[in-house]
Amino acid sequence: MALGVIVLVLFGTTLLLAQIGLEDFVHDLTFAGRLTGAALLVVSFTTLVGTAAALDHWIRQSFPYSGLVALIGTFAALLTNAMLLVQTLKDGEFATYPALFGVLTVGSAYAVFAVWRTSVAIPAPKRVAAALIVSSVIAIANFGYQNLYQPYQRQTRPLITVAMGKPVLSKDRTAFAVPVDITLHNHGDVGFYVLGTEFHAMGKQVPLSTKDRLRRQWRTDAEQWSKSSDVNPLSRREIHQPGELVEAKPWMQDGTWVEANDTYATRVVVQLPMDTPYDQVAFYATASLARKDRLVLQPPLDFVAYSWGREKVPGWMKQQQKYGVDSLIHRARVHENNAIDERTRAPRFVTVYWTFGTHGAKVQTSITRQGEEGRVATPAENREASSRYGLVDLVTGPVERTLWDIKSQR
Repeated sequence: MALGVIVLVLFGTTLLLAQIGLEDFVHDLTFAGRLTGAALLVVSFTTLVGTAAALDHWIRQSFPYSGLVALIGTFAALLTNAMLLVQTLKDGEFATYPALFGVLTVGSAYAVFAVWRTSVAIPAPKRVAAALIVSSVIAIANFGYQNLYQPYQRQTRPLITVAMGKPVLSKDRTAFAVPVDITLHNHGDVGFYVLGTEFHAMGKQVPLSTKDRLRRQWRTDAEQWSKSSDVNPLSRREIHQPGELVEAKPWMQDGTWVEANDTYATRVVVQLPMDTPYDQVAFYATASLARKDRLVLQPPLDFVAYSWGREKVPGWMKQQQKYGVDSLIHRARVHENNAIDERTRAPRFVTVYWTFGTHGAKVQTSITRQGEEGRVATPAENREASSRYGLVDLVTGPVERTLWDIKSQR
């Protein structure tokens, strides 16, 4: 009976670790993940050899150290199955794999005990013990780096810059255009998927008061800061009115990517009539990104619905429509960056909301299970998703310019 349990546990461990290890070694997105895949392949080979050694130790005894090899194989199976059990309990969402690794861990522990009590001959026991300890420390250190340190390492953040060019008058001098250069700089050593981008220009009327505006007016202006993303200064003479959307558009194709140490640049042109009522124009550029070493974005990032269309959209989006805010919705499948999570977690989808209204525009993203797109996530869930998938939201602006000099050129 003992031999049957040992062979079954070791051979089952061999098959499972070989599948997972090969997937990680070939497809994992990080060096540490591929190293883990290589380690799993080594362990699977060790358990396979341990299976043959256990059969020889119990039946033929043709090799004098078959008991030692079987003991090493069962110990390697115990250590690896235990670590994978911890990981699947921590991150897994299905009961199948924790149950499977739980059974293999218990079976491996029994196999170690069963082989040990057969009085295995161990030549140079101190060296063997040292080798087992060193290999165990290396395995545990790699496991900790992959599953503890790496998800919480310092984030790398690209940078967006916005620069205005010289305004150009139309030939009939009834309109003018302001060129705006947008540049995305990725100075880090990690590439990023572009989930969504947005550029918008806001026109603002800023009349001047004939007398000083003091404490009461400043308090009134400060009360508006919590109600809008457009924060106007406390000014002694300027009377800032709420900004109004002049123009909004994506400035980079969704689903593309910017590689490590790469730069993407584009130019947009904002046109206004010469008699525009605005005194200032403010430019904003935003981007929603995801690290390429944390997930795989399965193309295409498809358009799925308008917030005002007949398609089913989240309830909070319908509420936004009551305040004049509309959205375009895009969605794509994402895959985990390692084989274990891909096997043990429910499929995820990224949803991109391109939102616009009278008072501005923005891009929002979420990564959820299918069918949970409309649920409002808690702050803790948002932080966990951002950490796991390397989500980064970049915002630049306002970059402002007065229009008096242009409007005066009749």
